[in-house]
Amino acid sequence: MPTAHELLAFYLEAGVDCALSETPVNRLSEEAAPEERAPSRPQQFRTANPAPIPPLAEPAPAPDAAITSAREIAPKAASLEELRDLLERFDGCALKSTATRLVFADGNPQAKIMFIGEAPGRDEDLEGRPFVGRSGKLLDLMMGAIGLDRTNAYIANIIPWRPPGNRDPSPQETQICLPFIRRQIELVNPDVVVCLGKPSSQAILNVTDGIMKTRGRWFDYDTGARKIRAMATFHPAYLLRQPIYKRLTWQDLRAIRKALNVGTAS
Repeated sequence: MPTAHELLAFYLEAGVDCALSETPVNRLSEEAAPEERAPSRPQQFRTANPAPIPPLAEPAPAPDAAITSAREIAPKAASLEELRDLLERFDGCALKSTATRLVFADGNPQAKIMFIGEAPGRDEDLEGRPFVGRSGKLLDLMMGAIGLDRTNAYIANIIPWRPPGNRDPSPQETQICLPFIRRQIELVNPDVVVCLGKPSSQAILNVTDGIMKTRGRWFDYDTGARKIRAMATFHPAYLLRQPIYKRLTWQDLRAIRKALNVGTAS
């Protein structure tokens, strides 16, 4: 028989992370209130008309069609506000139907540096802002170590909707959302882009190497209008599990600070 800890872990893995009530209800118990129990047989003598069944939500389009649609509409956004509105109305990604809300961005849109993660977690999904949980607090410390905070940095994710149970986004989901984050980079137009973790670095920098080989190296991110310096480093969530790599992250942060200072001086 599973322990309480194992049962909670199973629920979290399945995406169950909220309770509807603090007191559990056994709806199969004889003592349960009549309205809490399912009827034992069909009720044939109802006098009131049953409530209408709401129509099912339209299924998301096929991934190829959704990717094509995203590539067509994302460049049309002339501002971050328009881009956010496009995402609010975009139904091409199935993650939208399971998430609580859109997690678009946080920080200063005029910032010289942009941090990009992979996807929101539970805390971000509830609050509607990226990096507000444990990994967000560590990211704040990382930024603070080089003189940054959310007033002079911009933070976003490739995927703006939380995957159920915090699972990894599928390659198709990433490709569907990629045109929107690329347009977001163009509109913010920072001097430095920092990719947090392997999924972000592979998608944004178009590399296949893992984070160990990619981190600490400078890349040129080409927007079509200019080239932006970009670097990958460890995701804060990974550092919480593997704090031994904080030393390497500090090396990356110092290089990022130097690049920002050079850009400011010029």
